[in-house]
Amino acid sequence: MSFKATYLGSNGWIIEFERHKIVIDPWIKGDLVFPLGEWFFKGTLSKEIPTPKNINIILITQGLPDHCHIPSLKKFPKDVKVICSESAFKSLKDIGFTAIEVLAPSDKIEFEGLKIEATSGAPVPSIENGYILETQNGSFYIEPHGFFDKKIKQRKLDAVITPTKNLGLPIVGSFVKGADVVSELIEAFNPNYILSSTIGGDAQYSGLMNKFISIDELNNELDCNLVELESLQSINISKSIN
Repeated sequence: MSFKATYLGSNGWIIEFERHKIVIDPWIKGDLVFPLGEWFFKGTLSKEIPTPKNINIILITQGLPDHCHIPSLKKFPKDVKVICSESAFKSLKDIGFTAIEVLAPSDKIEFEGLKIEATSGAPVPSIENGYILETQNGSFYIEPHGFFDKKIKQRKLDAVITPTKNLGLPIVGSFVKGADVVSELIEAFNPNYILSSTIGGDAQYSGLMNKFISIDELNNELDCNLVELESLQSINISKSIN
């Protein structure tokens, strides 16, 4: 048994289980602009990404526009089930989605054989979500900023989707802590694969904030497969035999 993971770039992924096709934090159309405006931060896709078809779950980790990207989400049917953090709810409702379920960290649900557990994520400034998804075809954990919920029960997962580099700003420090957290994630989940996320993709960035962002690389050797996919590249993740 296996599942397929396709990288959309930035924080976006498509995960395909046997019974579920899930899109996570998609940015597939239009510019990425934070509330202060383009002068502060702007991301531009090299080209629009085709809207994924036959999606039956949209999973949103945060309410910020690089996770809950309104122009992209408008491309999806509004009756698709959406699972999100509290901060994303209003934007999703305003778009017109009709099947939204808000999860707070430690909440658990089951949807047609798919178990979903929300975990504590990044404080930006409210505590956002990571997720653990488990089904008979496989399992994975995702959190896009490298903030690890130490209350999570350790378990074997097939894959972990996480940033593997640190992004920082003067005075603020690291706001993405991928390089710092990878070792903890491996200890907690013993994954077969680490799928590098958050920083990749085919986009260009500009604005004042972008000029001051620093990047720290991962220096440790990992006891699992580290995979860095290009935009729209896929990998099949085999289910672990416990």
